[in-house]
Amino acid sequence: MALQINATNPEHPALLLELPWHLPLEEWPEKYLVPLPRGISRHVVRYAHAGDEVIAVKELAQRPALREYELLRDLDRLGIPAVDPLAVVTGRTDPDGEPLESVLITRHLGGSMPYRSMFETTMRPATMHRLMDALAVLLVRLHLAGFAWGDCSLSNTLFRRDAGAFAAYLVDAETGDLHPELTRGQREYDLDLARVNISGELLDLEASGALHPSVDPIDFGTEICARYQELWKELTRTSVYPAGKHHYIERRIRRLNELGFDVAEMQIEHAPNGDTVTFVPKVVDAGHHQRQLLRLTGLDTEENQARRLLNDLESWMATQDDYAPGDPLGARPEVLAHRWVREVFRPTVRSVPPELRGQMDPAQIYHELLEHRWYLSERAQHDIGLDTAVEDYIRKVLPKRREPLRPLEE
Repeated sequence: MALQINATNPEHPALLLELPWHLPLEEWPEKYLVPLPRGISRHVVRYAHAGDEVIAVKELAQRPALREYELLRDLDRLGIPAVDPLAVVTGRTDPDGEPLESVLITRHLGGSMPYRSMFETTMRPATMHRLMDALAVLLVRLHLAGFAWGDCSLSNTLFRRDAGAFAAYLVDAETGDLHPELTRGQREYDLDLARVNISGELLDLEASGALHPSVDPIDFGTEICARYQELWKELTRTSVYPAGKHHYIERRIRRLNELGFDVAEMQIEHAPNGDTVTFVPKVVDAGHHQRQLLRLTGLDTEENQARRLLNDLESWMATQDDYAPGDPLGARPEVLAHRWVREVFRPTVRSVPPELRGQMDPAQIYHELLEHRWYLSERAQHDIGLDTAVEDYIRKVLPKRREPLRPLEE
């Protein structure tokens, strides 16, 4: 059987042909590899160069490789946070003609870390709570899309810093199944697996001395269930309001928006006697602030980053002479937003030396600068300009970081 590369982009096969597919992944020479932290996997996984891209290469049998490739493509079409599938390589043989396992290739998620790398220094309980929040949001989003993960765990997730929180990405879809809609039993099975897996992973960290002494692995495993149930209820519950109280519906929608979800469709029913109105959010899509910022500025960020940047954008627009909401003679929000990107956002980010940025993306850098500005203003009891905050951040904060390339450390 000849070597075959099934890829999502016609450019990828040419780049991938340069890699040593005739060797087992464990034997690849160092010159092809990228020394990035890897999580625990039942398969051999390596990071490698493919042109200007960094890719993750996972060795597994042909059928599950092709299946996971298609599942990741489905999740991408659904807008679910997951690693980006690039290709599947089949028909591999060694120099003696003996068959080698197929490989699944995904794009490395820049700025992300496996959970074990995050525990190389003691992680505080408050940070772990945010970690559980991120994983609960990911699991809810998967279930809303009809995806049963089948093996939800910290090991199968990558985490990126998202303003003051984390964003979780699915990295292993091998055990997953996509359905039109999940039953309650399917969701509860997935949730119970998550509880058991997370507690087991934290017990393992505890045994190695990497867990904060105040953290109870069993409690934290249970915590994701409570956080999941709370979020699921908020997103899917039926609300009954008095007739005429339409602002109650708007308040519910605003609450969902604050959680980062859009109501794309809703069902409203009036009671026969006209005294009450029943409201059900039929479809909820995550990324409300992401989409709003992308539409206004073209910046593609995480959800919490987008929320923070939108707040800064709105504050800046209010200072512009041609800002006149509702006035047809005023500048359109999109025009002002692009001016903000050109005159404020980009110059501010570029003022931070590249060697000090590490793996932080521009949105995270800008968020941290806003946080530092707020801190300085609180300490001084008056507003500190952004230029002053940037200078202080570069001079006093970044040089003190032992490892600027580690974006998730507290």
